[in-house]
Amino acid sequence: MSFLTGALCDRFSAQENFQIAEPLFRYFGGKSQFSGQITTLKVFEDNTLVRSVLEEKVTERVLVIDGGGSKRCALLGDTLTALAVENGWQGIVVYGSIRGSEAINKMPIGVVALNTHPLCSSKHGHGHRDSMITFAGVNFKKDHYLYADSDGIIVSETKLD
Repeated sequence: MSFLTGALCDRFSAQENFQIAEPLFRYFGGKSQFSGQITTLKVFEDNTLVRSVLEEKVTERVLVIDGGGSKRCALLGDTLTALAVENGWQGIVVYGSIRGSEAINKMPIGVVALNTHPLCSSKHGHGHRDSMITFAGVNFKKDHYLYADSDGIIVSETKLD
């Protein structure tokens, strides 16, 4: 599906449950535009659950990770991003940091994060999946739809055609 977030805003912003994320993020990956139904994770400086979710084969899904806004370590790197590509993920939004950005920029996936950090996260298996998470002024809920391009991120309860 080809779209522009600006055009989606022009057409749908008056609808209920249409949200626009605050412009806090940097864009990575070889896809400047991605969309899909949301899967959520809430973790803090621990990417064990990130790996287990990205190991799942999916169609038209976007992983949204609330990492508490931490800039002290990376929740996602090039190895996990390659796993996401292999398993059909369209994009990943990280409210936290990533690493391996040069390699990620060559992969056919969209990645949005606060920043980069060279240190890998811990691995304790702590976190929550598929609960509502909130950051950048948006409530991200499982199975809602996310649209992202170089102009921003939009979330809608329903698919926007």
